[in-house]
Amino acid sequence: MKRSGTIALFPGTFDPFTNGHLDVIHRGRTLFDRLIVAIGQNPTKRPLFPVKERLEMIRQLVAESCENVEVQSYKGLTVDFARKVGATVILRGLRNGTDLNFEFQLALTNRAVADIETVFIMAGETYAFTSSSLIRQIAAEGDVGRLHRFVPPLVLERLKEKKRQLGARLLNDYPDGFKE
Repeated sequence: MKRSGTIALFPGTFDPFTNGHLDVIHRGRTLFDRLIVAIGQNPTKRPLFPVKERLEMIRQLVAESCENVEVQSYKGLTVDFARKVGATVILRGLRNGTDLNFEFQLALTNRAVADIETVFIMAGETYAFTSSSLIRQIAAEGDVGRLHRFVPPLVLERLKEKKRQLGARLLNDYPDGFKE
């Protein structure tokens, strides 16, 4: 049941953005008055796409069909950003039991530390095995075109462009696939 004025935050690095992410957004946007897709910047991860490019891609992908969704980036703790934008809920997608164990611990911590609730949406069966890490690894070592079922067409084109730009350096720069 949607409460008046409820703002939810869907945080992640989204590098690259997948159809699974888009699925969570489309289903989550109906639960809240406002959904903020929040691109976090993790200093321990080496991004494939710069934050600015991820912002632009995700904004394009949600612009037409998601009126109550906005896309922002942030640095620092997710709960601090949630407070800053007035979010009372963190939205998370779950793919499997491993996700559940990690997310459950995080949700309890966020509630204890910041008094913010977490709402989980189960991944659609089509996306239950897809992760950004897996997408990056396939892109680095294989035919990017094979990813058409896992990422939106815009992201697929950007992945192809990125592979063309990096050329032979791709596997040297990212020996284990693209690192999140």
